[in-house]
Amino acid sequence: MEDTRNLIDEYKGLENEQVFDALSKKRTGLEIAIENVEHDFNIGSIVRTANSFNVNKVHIIGKKKYNRRGAMCTDKYLEIVHHATIEDFLKTQENRELVAIENNTPRAKKLHEKTFKKHTTLIFGSENNGITPELLEKAHDVRFIESFGSTRSVNVGAAAAIAMYEWTRQLILSEQ
Repeated sequence: MEDTRNLIDEYKGLENEQVFDALSKKRTGLEIAIENVEHDFNIGSIVRTANSFNVNKVHIIGKKKYNRRGAMCTDKYLEIVHHATIEDFLKTQENRELVAIENNTPRAKKLHEKTFKKHTTLIFGSENNGITPELLEKAHDVRFIESFGSTRSVNVGAAAAIAMYEWTRQLILSEQ
């Protein structure tokens, strides 16, 4: 029987748990946090991208439900942790650099000027209101993605992909 899942050949024919275990042996030091993102599809898109970059974990802070169709079943291959509160999330982040991707604050600096640390958690917030002030205050660094058209920002799913790639470019691709 042909395996029609969206998997690279190395994982075709394996059970979901076997794929999860194989990926776990080579997870990166990157984690992703999503706080109160309103549009379910965006959460699913971020989860799918997180799988593509083999992040260590995805943290969902606040709202728990999301459109798993956007994740294209990739949520089966990585650890997704729900935190009801910011405090619960922060308890899991000891010895990690928290980098908020947010353009609506004077604290924000250009993403391309960031030198990432191995154990980083990228934080993404609501499309409408951004990251809450409470969580933004806890971030060690705040970065924005430069825009060159008429809109001041890219979609949160696209922002997550750009930021994950930049972390990967610096810490994974530079070693190859």
